[in-house]
Amino acid sequence: MSTISSRVAVAVHVLAYLAWRRDEPVTSERIASSVNTNPVVVRRIVGALRNAGLVSVQPGVGGGAQLAREPDHISMLDVYRAVEEKEELFAVHADPCRNCDIGSNIRAVLQGVFCTAHQAMQGVLAQVTIADIGHQVKKAAGGCAGAEVHLAGDCGRMEALDGAAAPGGRA
Repeated sequence: MSTISSRVAVAVHVLAYLAWRRDEPVTSERIASSVNTNPVVVRRIVGALRNAGLVSVQPGVGGGAQLAREPDHISMLDVYRAVEEKEELFAVHADPCRNCDIGSNIRAVLQGVFCTAHQAMQGVLAQVTIADIGHQVKKAAGGCAGAEVHLAGDCGRMEALDGAAAPGGRA
């Protein structure tokens, strides 16, 4: 089975980081530190997200990326569509034997099944927002209900407002 590239996961990571750093533009170097990748990779992802209207970019000194929409108005389906180059999730083999009952009909049958699966996946992604992801990350990092947390440092380490490190360490 084909898999969705890691671009979707990296793009969600970028957007979740930007959602936490809403107060200022964030550089690709800072985001790359959290993602643990090269800033060039982040810039490519941010470019695709900008083209989709999900982020805005301020060039130059003091510039960086910021969310163009509220986190609860960015679905994972928006992200998937912004960064995935191909719309086809499943591939069907190219040239089955046409002289065989199975080979001559399998493509049409599989395309129907795969189309239904792809639509189901898109339906699920449409229901999850970047805000939802942020809440789940906060919970996984040990944030208590109602506890205010913020990202600190280049790696995106979560700290409680009183300065004590939250369990889980990295965002």
